[in-house]
Amino acid sequence: MNFDFSEEQVMLRDSVARYVQDDYDWDTRRAIAATDQAMKAENWQTFAELGWLSVPFDEAHGGFGGGPVDVMVMMEEFGKGLVLEPYFATVILFGGLIQKGSNQTLKDNLIPSIIDGSCQGAYAYVERQSRFVMNDVTTTSVAQGSDRIINGEKVVVFNATNANYFVVSARSSGEQWSEEGLSLFLVPADAEGIELVSYRLMDGQVVANVRFNNVSVPATNALCEEGKAWPLMQAIAEDAILALSAEAVGVMGQLNAKTVEYTKTREQFGVKISVFQALQHRMVDTFMSYEQTKSLLYRAVCDVEADKPDRRESLLALKIMIDKAGKHIYSEAIQLHGGMGITDELDIGHYAKRLMMIGTTFGDSMHHMGEFRELRYAS
Repeated sequence: MNFDFSEEQVMLRDSVARYVQDDYDWDTRRAIAATDQAMKAENWQTFAELGWLSVPFDEAHGGFGGGPVDVMVMMEEFGKGLVLEPYFATVILFGGLIQKGSNQTLKDNLIPSIIDGSCQGAYAYVERQSRFVMNDVTTTSVAQGSDRIINGEKVVVFNATNANYFVVSARSSGEQWSEEGLSLFLVPADAEGIELVSYRLMDGQVVANVRFNNVSVPATNALCEEGKAWPLMQAIAEDAILALSAEAVGVMGQLNAKTVEYTKTREQFGVKISVFQALQHRMVDTFMSYEQTKSLLYRAVCDVEADKPDRRESLLALKIMIDKAGKHIYSEAIQLHGGMGITDELDIGHYAKRLMMIGTTFGDSMHHMGEFRELRYAS
């Protein structure tokens, strides 16, 4: 199988890599993380000017028309810099839902605004009781003439404080855990009846719990046929796993590189600790974990791009490996750096925290292991 990137993909990767190296150093990132929004508007506009916000969108709406590989090369470079700007929340989740939905009016109105940087969004799908089960939805949508009245609460909503719009999962019919009866609605962030409580996650992101109290939206704001949103929710979860996994691979690569570099400067007993064979073995083990994860990422991306029947198995295996390998790599990186490895001043601990968050976003290894068993061994 040919894993070579196209000329366009190499140029895309190099442009992001140069930006991260030249304009997103560790001090810059720390300063951005300290702001209330945990992002910089000027950076977001730069993303738009460089064309990065257009990558996964169709050419018909002014997009680049890129696929999973294009997103992968970008997200891996974002991971290397621990980029905080809401590319995942706005472009992958919110924009992806709009594009994959069947509402042509929403596509025509919103995608160009996402591409030019004037519109940000958030996907509100997690509830307090649902954990990783996306179809566990108690938020309701009730018809009232040509409008829909939404009531309920969503938690850990990425980019909620910066969003112009939410895409909200709500139950139009059926039982709490049913895959039938789920709908997705576009809700303006300034709609009457929305209450928002923001807080900061350990990786520096600002998220929010969002309560919808009799929020009224037109029925025409449904992203697809009402009650039939489950396939769309599954599809965007697959995109999310690929994007997060690519970011995680970038983080893992940086942790390994920085750890090797540190061991070449740290002295113990009058010699660099990099000469100790026991430590060399540990660093080789983390490198192997990184390479295995990267190989699984490439396989999953190829399976998704080719729309193979077993692509979901590849995605589940990938997310399991991201969690497992991530824990191995960040634990060793912290241990080999010593106590300073977890201090706020050093970036190692922050890379570790980002891997922890990625490991539990859209399901942890135990959740996906259960899904994998059901899928592989279902009678």
